Amino acid sequence: MKINLPQSYFSKLLRAVVEFDMIQDGDHILLGISGGKDSIFLAYAMKILQQRLHKKFELSALTINPMFKDENGQPAFFDIDRARAFMQEIGIPYDVIDVDIEGAMAETSYKSPCFTCAFFRRGAMNRYANEHGIKKIAYAHHNDDAVETFFMGLLYSGQLHTFTPVTYLDRTDITVIRPLVYFREQEIIDAQKFHGFDPVKNPCPHDGNTSRQTVKELIAKLDQSIPDCYDHLAAGMRQGALGQLWPAAQSRKEMRETYYRYMGNHIKQKD
Repeated sequence: MKINLPQSYFSKLLRAVVEFDMIQDGDHILLGISGGKDSIFLAYAMKILQQRLHKKFELSALTINPMFKDENGQPAFFDIDRARAFMQEIGIPYDVIDVDIEGAMAETSYKSPCFTCAFFRRGAMNRYANEHGIKKIAYAHHNDDAVETFFMGLLYSGQLHTFTPVTYLDRTDITVIRPLVYFREQEIIDAQKFHGFDPVKNPCPHDGNTSRQTVKELIAKLDQSIPDCYDHLAAGMRQGALGQLWPAAQSRKEMRETYYRYMGNHIKQKD
């Protein structure tokens, strides 16, 4: 297969790699491949970087088969073979391992299924990387994913946070990189005409019915009525974007002395 990207795409890819210093000589990078549009584009883009960058690094790819079941209790169809053929065509060594995420979800039903799935997928990726002496993992998170995560944190937990383009995991001595952080999701959808791969259908029974999907639709709706809403959310993720905020909430113990100053010493004596 002849692989290539338009200059506008390559520039976004290169900007992320250079700005966040993602790749070093001698790296062995494990790609997380689900078979969906994002991870397939990641593999295609990373192969182009391997050919064009003035750096020597290896690529491998791994798919976690989550062992989901259909409504009849039978294994849900997951077209791994097609993903395997694509990886072979672009010359990236590829492996698949089974992880019973379906069973883990049942055992942790008190938690969000998306949280459980992500937790066990990451754990399996990290274990595989360590077992094979790989110290760098690449995921296909794009700009929309980062903005949605940022907005979800505010709406669902009252915190301002999102994932970072480069993350060092000190417990496993693995560095996670996200080379697609400057791509909008629609650009990745449009990129299918470059690599010609029809994405593998997501076997997850919760696909399209998640908090992330709700936030994705909310952002799209807000972007129609608020000029530059998406761009402002994206800008808000950056360090230095923080404006004036309230101080952290104080505990009763921390407020005690101030309280006595307001209410008088006779209250303190009664205490």
